[in-house]
Amino acid sequence: MSDVLINPARVRRVKPLSAEEVVSAVERALLTEVRLTPKPGLVDIRNAGAHWDMDLASFEASTAVVAPWMEKFFIMGHDTAAVAPEQVLMMLRPVGMACENDMLEATGGVNTHRGAIFAFGLLSAAAGRLVSKGEPIEQHRLCDQVARFCRGMVMQELSSAGGERLSKGEAHFLRYGLSGARGEAESGFLTVRTQAMPVFTRMMEETGDSNLALLQTLLHLMAWNDDTNLVSRGGLAGLNFVQQEAQRLLWQGGVLADGGLEALRTILLHSGWTTETALCMMALCLLHFPCGTTCLTIRRETGGRRWTLLAMVLPTAVGMAVCMLIHGAFGLLG
Repeated sequence: MSDVLINPARVRRVKPLSAEEVVSAVERALLTEVRLTPKPGLVDIRNAGAHWDMDLASFEASTAVVAPWMEKFFIMGHDTAAVAPEQVLMMLRPVGMACENDMLEATGGVNTHRGAIFAFGLLSAAAGRLVSKGEPIEQHRLCDQVARFCRGMVMQELSSAGGERLSKGEAHFLRYGLSGARGEAESGFLTVRTQAMPVFTRMMEETGDSNLALLQTLLHLMAWNDDTNLVSRGGLAGLNFVQQEAQRLLWQGGVLADGGLEALRTILLHSGWTTETALCMMALCLLHFPCGTTCLTIRRETGGRRWTLLAMVLPTAVGMAVCMLIHGAFGLLG
């Protein structure tokens, strides 16, 4: 499935796509995403970015439980091929909720892949539906099926507040007109098809380096996608800042320009980062309390809260002490 999404020119397969292939493709995609480095503010192989509650191990543990669920999405799409596409989404929701529960259990309650479950669940179901109908697995067909599943979703789920407390998605839509992941799915992943994939394909043709291609694609998405997660964290001002910085880097050539990868780090420098803050962040990331998955394991194996609390407090205190020493050393050195 991932090959089809990356190469829309690929013609029909001789052998029908299997559920096992879908699971393998999603697993590769999830691991490739989290291991892509550097990703300012995001979890990668070097650090946890702006997150305190998740790290690389959290995403790997989450991937191990999320990817196998794609077989169930695929089978659901296959078995509901005779049902009107607009009715399939309602049937997929219980599968998605069960998958999300497994993810939360694996990560100790941390949301690592809720968006991925939504997107890949829809794509897996769309693939199953196409296989059932005997239709070729092609990019535009997959995305068209997802758009049919999600027809009317934005207006139905985001436009009716009903006087209740607004969810983040409802607030973004009603205040700013941003439809987020729901809008992307209802459009058949228009941003991915028209912005991300052309950049990735061109970069692969020019360099043959998938890491560079993915980093350049990430820059384009940062520059032009109205990311509602950024709005949640930093408001419209935060979104505008990231978009402007990413656009500036792209005008300089992006990751292919001389010092392009270094230029990517200027986003951090413009936010006030120094050598001292970088060292403190590295020290705290290395020494702070374990990820949620590890804490949950300690809780289960010890059968009590005391050792779990100690496992969280002790390394965090050490990390803070090291940061204070670093700060003191920089103060002495002027």
